[in-house]
Amino acid sequence: MNPVVLVHGGGASSISQDRKERVRQGVSKAATGGYNVLKEGGSAVDAVEEAVTILENDPEFNAGCGSVLNTEGDVEMDASIMDGKDLSTGAVSAVRNIANPVKLARLVMEKTPHCFLTGEGAGKFAAEMGIPEVAMEELITERSKKQLEKEKHGNGAERSDYPKNSAGTVGAVALDSKGNVAYATSTGGIVNKMVGRVGDSPCVGSGGYADSNIGAISTTGHGESILKVNLARLTLFHMEQGKTVEEAADLSLGYMKSKIKGLGGLILISKTGDWVAKWTSTSMPWAAAKDNKLHVGLDLGDTTITDLP
Repeated sequence: MNPVVLVHGGGASSISQDRKERVRQGVSKAATGGYNVLKEGGSAVDAVEEAVTILENDPEFNAGCGSVLNTEGDVEMDASIMDGKDLSTGAVSAVRNIANPVKLARLVMEKTPHCFLTGEGAGKFAAEMGIPEVAMEELITERSKKQLEKEKHGNGAERSDYPKNSAGTVGAVALDSKGNVAYATSTGGIVNKMVGRVGDSPCVGSGGYADSNIGAISTTGHGESILKVNLARLTLFHMEQGKTVEEAADLSLGYMKSKIKGLGGLILISKTGDWVAKWTSTSMPWAAAKDNKLHVGLDLGDTTITDLP
């Protein structure tokens, strides 16, 4: 099986011109990092964890360092990961003071009998696992402070599902040489959210899903809409019914848009290595690595393909 890694940097209303190149480089680096893990014989789970960690460490994205702020000006992050081989999954929500929620989610999957830890309990578990605490200030960027100010002083009636100039949730899917798939999704949520608000990203079946008999998916967009339609599992259901990755993505995103006016995007890979990046939001930074080629895009029709070293 030829390994594949696909990443996204979140559905966005628009990405300002000055950020486009940095965002493009960010998703390119993440896809390449995940792909290198696979080329060295790593598992799909290893690859998605690596790719999402790279995105969490990049302040251009709304996950880890760079997460958007809640009503109190704090960072609360959500993440999940899933191994398609046996449906093992781990998730965390409303976590604070750690750099890489995706790593904590993987530890929940592998070191506890549970699937999901939240808030204070997730924080205690992180300490037990030796994950270092970072000061809240290290996760907060000037851009996220400005976004919160703008949101608080903006007209509530004009409030958008997508913070302006923000790339949202990050995620990755992978297929390894053994034919197993995995997904990981991580986010800081939405600007000016209520304390304790949790979106789709840590919720298996909404923020992502992986089953090596079908494929793997990571979603992005308006979390409340994604939760209502179980976007990830809905898409894989269409694939189980014989739809191609393209058709399955169009059907599920189209349903969310027509049923509840929800906008979003997804990256999807089949068990045979077919893949697609689709969105109904204005843009969605994404990158895919397969057969030593890197495919990258931000907006419709602007895909570039380059050779990987």
